[in-house]
Amino acid sequence: MEKDLKNPAANAAREYGMITVSILIMAVGVYFFKFPNHFAFGGVTGFSAVVSEMTRLSASQFTFVVNMFLLVLGFLFIGKGFGMRTVYASVLLSVFLELFEVLWPMSRPLTEEPLLELVFAVFLPGVGSAVLFNIGASSGGTDIIAMILKKHTSMDIGSVLFLVDLLSVVLAFFVFDPTIGLFSALGLMAKSLVVDGVIENINQCKCFNIVCDNPDPICEFIINRLHRGATVYHAEGAFSHHQKTVIMTTMRRGQAMHLRNYIRQIEPTAFILITSSSEIIGKGFLTN
Repeated sequence: MEKDLKNPAANAAREYGMITVSILIMAVGVYFFKFPNHFAFGGVTGFSAVVSEMTRLSASQFTFVVNMFLLVLGFLFIGKGFGMRTVYASVLLSVFLELFEVLWPMSRPLTEEPLLELVFAVFLPGVGSAVLFNIGASSGGTDIIAMILKKHTSMDIGSVLFLVDLLSVVLAFFVFDPTIGLFSALGLMAKSLVVDGVIENINQCKCFNIVCDNPDPICEFIINRLHRGATVYHAEGAFSHHQKTVIMTTMRRGQAMHLRNYIRQIEPTAFILITSSSEIIGKGFLTN
């Protein structure tokens, strides 16, 4: 995520605004599509679907209780290193779920198409989680358990969290029926694919290698119009032995379209190699 180092207040406002929107998207997917269908995948909310069937607590109430309990554990075992963004996101998710339960009580699924609802139950929380991960935040829940394990043990955290998710899916087979259990298993498999795909889409950039004769106007366009940097080095054609200049630069997809069109106008004979990348670390891109 790009940051304006000169304005930390604006950065904080933008980050918390993104967290709020992401949690809202996640809560809509969980409350309106996941809970009514008893889809039991995805950490605390997955267990909530199972526990609500076995107790008098609703899925939203159980999520609230467990999230608050895990926050307390986080403060006890992690202390000052416990991120405020995670606290904010975890509390906000619980509040949104409780609010939805008051405003729009759900006694049955929205439609008679469970596969359609599974798509939204996977996609909406997946999008929300991907945006949160992309800015270094999380929605709490089992992520807090991961933070505690990472600090105090040498356990394989990914495997532990997968086993937690798998346990909720297995319980769904016994508490509900094989149909819901199979839908939950499908949701568990699809969740990670959605999160990874959305993160890659958010971060996707275009990398240019431009072989040209006149680099000055192209570099000026990149620096002054697109506000990006570039690296210039000299090369020689293998067949013609003519001296060429190669410009290497990276930018967002929208900017890439402008640069490509400009090069075709200013130097139609230039050779342009454009590749995609979703992980670029450095100034103007990811900072970690």
